[in-house]
Amino acid sequence: MGPLYKQIANKMKQEIIQGNWKEGMSIPTEASLCETFNASRVTVRQAIKTLVDENLLYKVQGSGTYVSERMVSHDIYRLKGFTEEMGELSKKTKSKIITFSMQEPPDFIQHILNLSEDEHVFFIRRLRLVDDIPLVVEDTYLPVSLFPDLSYEIMLGSKYDYIEKKKGFKISSSHQQVLPIMPSESIRELLRLEEGLPILKVELSSMFTDETVFEYTELYFKSDEYKFTITATRNG
Repeated sequence: MGPLYKQIANKMKQEIIQGNWKEGMSIPTEASLCETFNASRVTVRQAIKTLVDENLLYKVQGSGTYVSERMVSHDIYRLKGFTEEMGELSKKTKSKIITFSMQEPPDFIQHILNLSEDEHVFFIRRLRLVDDIPLVVEDTYLPVSLFPDLSYEIMLGSKYDYIEKKKGFKISSSHQQVLPIMPSESIRELLRLEEGLPILKVELSSMFTDETVFEYTELYFKSDEYKFTITATRNG
């Protein structure tokens, strides 16, 4: 079950996720939390520090501890799909497919995916929305040879669910590069951005446990709605 302070931190996190502790609200006093969780002040302080380190809580000197605004978080070093990330925040997600086509890959995609000259890719542009707010434009290239049954309907849901659960592939890791850019007009319109506002672009290639590179994706983030975090790689 792990150390007591981590168990308490997880219970406190549930209070935030379930909306019992709302954004900007001060959390109960240390004395009250000690009573609630039947724990010492040292343990409760450790639990609070854990959530402060995760940016779920913040301290104001001489005032107390408050619930942070829950910006959407993209964890660069954990390979998680958009649906999975948003599910952890209890956010309602929707995917809108802008383009779904089969095509000859550009040279640099052919190189990244190690494709021969006659191989084709699926190209899918999706707009990812949270609570009906557009947050991410995702351009994905997937080899037809690996995913011959890929469909428009599948891409309305979770890409990684399809790859891991339906196709039975084991995903091991991804390589991600983050670049600040000025968005093209089409990206700006999809994300409803003001003109002249820079955004963050993530270039991502992912591989299976046998080191086959199976996707190349470019993600365009509405960066005023996102924070970027770095923790650990995906296990198993």
